[in-house]
Amino acid sequence: MNNMKQQIEDLIDQFIADFSKRGQTRWGKPLIGYARADDPLFISLKDYISPTHALPRDFLDSAETVICYFLPFTEAVINSNKTGRYSSKLWGIAYIETNRLINKMNEFLKDRLISSGYKAAFVPATHNFNKEKLISDWSHRSAAYIAGLGTFGLNHMLITANGCCGRVGTIITSLKVEPTRRYDRELCLHKINGSCGRCVKKCVNNALAVDGLDRHRCYQMLLENGERLRDLGDLADVCGKCLVEVPCSTGIPLVEEG
Repeated sequence: MNNMKQQIEDLIDQFIADFSKRGQTRWGKPLIGYARADDPLFISLKDYISPTHALPRDFLDSAETVICYFLPFTEAVINSNKTGRYSSKLWGIAYIETNRLINKMNEFLKDRLISSGYKAAFVPATHNFNKEKLISDWSHRSAAYIAGLGTFGLNHMLITANGCCGRVGTIITSLKVEPTRRYDRELCLHKINGSCGRCVKKCVNNALAVDGLDRHRCYQMLLENGERLRDLGDLADVCGKCLVEVPCSTGIPLVEEG
């Protein structure tokens, strides 16, 4: 099993390197984590997110492991989105190309797992949510939290060792892999000691507040950006302003002593 785990991680690294040659976007080193398909935290998502939130074995009866990975954006993409009300074109391109990467890579990994005698299934990288409730029945970020890749920040994004600027992908398999240990502490400065809240100030449509997120105001801004970036071809319903120029943009923020 350890050999298969290393093979998967090598395949992910190589696929990203090859895919980088096809478009404008480059990515940092991916973070990869593993969760048990029967981890009780998946069941808790039915209370935390929605009663209809799926379990890994809803997609694959023989599921043993959920493989999760975080693809961090480069400094060039992050810096491009720092100013103005609207998302930068580079951020929109990165969103579209990262979604393509995730979907193509999952197809590739699924084929490799099947050829090695295992089963696999995956959910598309994006646009798999209820357009009225604005809630997905499979949260890639929540799966990544369960797989030990990070903890949630005040901006509702996952803070990883490489920050929160990037995209998450998941694939479910019958391959059994030892689960990644989760963080035993909060990584968000606001949740630790209330010393931050910069992401709230960065929100350009007053959707994010200390006490919650107005999903409809947030989505309104995403669609506005999607319209402005329609020349990119695919829908770039993005924003990302609450992810840039914050302490957790590119890594785990340091807690100042005393």
